[in-house]
Amino acid sequence: MGSKTILNVRFHEKIGCLFFGSPGILRRRGCFFDGVSSRWLAQCGYLRTDTAVGILQVNRSQRNVQATAVSPMHPCVRPEQVMTTLRSYATMNTQQPGPMPEYQVDPYRLLEDDLKDVYSYIKTVLRRNTYQEGLYEIATYYFDGNGKALRPMVAILMARAINYHMYKENSALLASQREVAMISEMIHTASLVHDDVIDQSDFRRGKPSVNVMWNHKQVTMAGDFILAIASMMIARLKNNEVTLVLSQVVTDLVQGEFMQLGSKETENERFAHYLTKTYRKTASLMANSVKSVALLAGADEQLSELAYQYGRNIGLGFQLVDDLLDFVSSSAMMGKPTAADLKLGLATAPVLFACEKYPELNPMIMRRFQEPGDVERAFELVHKSKGLEQTQFLAKQHCQEAVRIANMLKDSPFQKGLLVTADYVLNRMK
Repeated sequence: MGSKTILNVRFHEKIGCLFFGSPGILRRRGCFFDGVSSRWLAQCGYLRTDTAVGILQVNRSQRNVQATAVSPMHPCVRPEQVMTTLRSYATMNTQQPGPMPEYQVDPYRLLEDDLKDVYSYIKTVLRRNTYQEGLYEIATYYFDGNGKALRPMVAILMARAINYHMYKENSALLASQREVAMISEMIHTASLVHDDVIDQSDFRRGKPSVNVMWNHKQVTMAGDFILAIASMMIARLKNNEVTLVLSQVVTDLVQGEFMQLGSKETENERFAHYLTKTYRKTASLMANSVKSVALLAGADEQLSELAYQYGRNIGLGFQLVDDLLDFVSSSAMMGKPTAADLKLGLATAPVLFACEKYPELNPMIMRRFQEPGDVERAFELVHKSKGLEQTQFLAKQHCQEAVRIANMLKDSPFQKGLLVTADYVLNRMK
């Protein structure tokens, strides 16, 4: 077997570990799974070890995966997560994906009226609920208009695309859908505030972090306050299903942060751990926000699931690119220090991929890059490996899956905006 073939097989095994926690059996022709053993699914947490074998059937014409006899599920894993990871893997091959589609639509300009008051609206809501100047100052520190407002943009874009898909000319944005967009930004910002305390960050968005400006107790309480007001806003929607969906985001954030504190012994376990952590910390918010706006529009289960899968893939792609940029962008471009993850002891996708070529990274990962020279050496080995290219490959897979999903909606400027957003996420510089 030639060296290139060996590399391709190992790469597919690595991606199989990323999705399933153990190497999968890959049929080279077409790169589709014909079956997965219950033992492998159990290792990844999708099945308990006492369940029957889950047989996966691939529908090649529709490029989706149907699963039978796969129950009961692990309590921390929802069925849709299993289905979409299988779908992503079923369409993967060893060649780089083709170019993303190009459309002359600027999502931010398209939603200019919807987004222009995002931060002032949030600050008004926070002011309405406290007259303690210190608390208000910390809580609004990151709502200064300098953020990308990506999450509100994606939520409103999906809301308008779904509304048009269902009602065409009667497709005005609902007030409740706009509220969800605001809530998503508030939950995200609260997580940043808490992250700054946990990570002891010095800079964020090109300015001193809240962690530098105020003491830890004050900052922690301000993050809690933002979350509390977001929860009040969720309750005012008076939609039980949406309340459950958005509450899941907070649960996922806490679990994802907790997972980030630990590491796994084997390479296979690390990839599964990394992907699950990435979903919970980043993708869950996007996925469940866009699912919520679909539910508020009156979408059925199939359409709301479509929105969820779009958000999930955009979220995973976004974080993979973020992890890539930590190795290739300057501090000025990122608005925060580069190689920050290594300094925090975190092994992200580029490092995990680089382990294939440089096993000396494994002990560094286990000691969380704590010894002198670990960060510099790991940074060097990632650049010498194919880790950055493989991370970009995986990000592009998720963004292309988001494009495929968005193409299932009826044509509209907002649907085109969803396609452009996938390209923006993949090619963003900061």
